[in-house]
Amino acid sequence: MTFSIPKISGNQTLSAEELLAMYQIESGHLEQIRATSERTAPEIRQIIDSFYLWMGKHPDMMAFFHNEAALKHVQSMQIIYWQQLMQANVDDSYVNDRRRIGQIHARIGLPVMFYMAGISMVYEEITALHRRLLGSNELSSELNQAIANLLHLDAGLICQSFVDKRDELLNEQSQAVMSMSTPVTEIWDGILLLPIVGIVDSKRSEDIMNAVLESIKNSKAKEFILDISGVGVVDTAVANYLISITKATALMGCRSTISGISPSISKTIVQLGIDVGDVNTTSTMMDALSSAFECRGIRLKETRQLGKSR
Repeated sequence: MTFSIPKISGNQTLSAEELLAMYQIESGHLEQIRATSERTAPEIRQIIDSFYLWMGKHPDMMAFFHNEAALKHVQSMQIIYWQQLMQANVDDSYVNDRRRIGQIHARIGLPVMFYMAGISMVYEEITALHRRLLGSNELSSELNQAIANLLHLDAGLICQSFVDKRDELLNEQSQAVMSMSTPVTEIWDGILLLPIVGIVDSKRSEDIMNAVLESIKNSKAKEFILDISGVGVVDTAVANYLISITKATALMGCRSTISGISPSISKTIVQLGIDVGDVNTTSTMMDALSSAFECRGIRLKETRQLGKSR
């Protein structure tokens, strides 16, 4: 029996109403927070000041602020953030703002751990404020629990948005690297060379195949060398990808050679029982080049610079 992991959609389509229901936040909880917002709002700035005094003891966190102006800007944004939270007007605009914050954190590379540490520290300051204003009673406990639930919703939105944006940025970087990692080069008339470095997966093998076949079509090449000396791991899947590429080139009338077959790769292929069929292989790129030149009827002549003797 096989199991598949279901694809879980992000929170990008959930409305404010749906999110409140998900986090079991009722209108009465929001009313509790709003009821004390006028009394707590004036204290937010002082709490944020205390937060930055605390953060100043952590150089890794302060490294995200390049200058005093940047620090002041972020401080003002944080004051607005906490004031909005204490006003507890959770609508779609509020939700979108939290998602925006997560995207900003992803762009600047702020670790989620730092964000959560800051949230925890400020929350402790706010709960202490409520105990001073309301006393240590059931009312203050219920209020602090309501704020905790709303912070959980905020953290869920911000962290999910952070992950989504980071995935998007990583995908863009991966695409950029992938486009640079398939440099099919015509090193001689009718001879193509592609050195591969790194990991080969199904997506990359498809990109390689497309790039190679397009190059064969444009150059009318008859020889193609695929050098895998820089490939980190060769398993059954990778070997099958490489064999598929060489078979596809053969259908276009181009002979392929896989070079860079190390002893460890050769041993792995044998142990895995992979049938390489009629695929040409060599241990070095030089051997592959020599074979390609020979098949093209090209003979390389070695020349040496001879010194004059007296």
